[in-house]
Amino acid sequence: MPRVAGVEIPGQKRTEIALRYIYGIGPTRALEICRKANVDPNTRANKLTEEEISRMAAIIEQDYVVEGQLRRQISQNIARLREIRCYRGLRHMRGLPVRGQRTRTNARTRKGPRKTVAGKKGVKEMHRG
Repeated sequence: MPRVAGVEIPGQKRTEIALRYIYGIGPTRALEICRKANVDPNTRANKLTEEEISRMAAIIEQDYVVEGQLRRQISQNIARLREIRCYRGLRHMRGLPVRGQRTRTNARTRKGPRKTVAGKKGVKEMHRG
């Protein structure tokens, strides 16, 4: 299993797929890295030579923000939004969707499991009498 950018990439997978195991590298960037490093994206990761691995690692190191540095950058951006108390920062604080999604239904990923409110009745039942 080759090690690139501090991550053990799976050796049995194709290079373009294996590179995606690095946080911050998706399909497009993986192909771009292979092209820049002059590596065939269809070659299995365990068949790569040390030179090819080092070329890819150097390209990732100098051209892209990945792994720990990217995670830190994202958390700093969120902390800044919270600090200036803008709308997006408040949504992050309250654990609600940040990008304008509806919350009346759905949004369970952000809001967590339902909290049932006891004694809540429909409008018709309250006006009897």
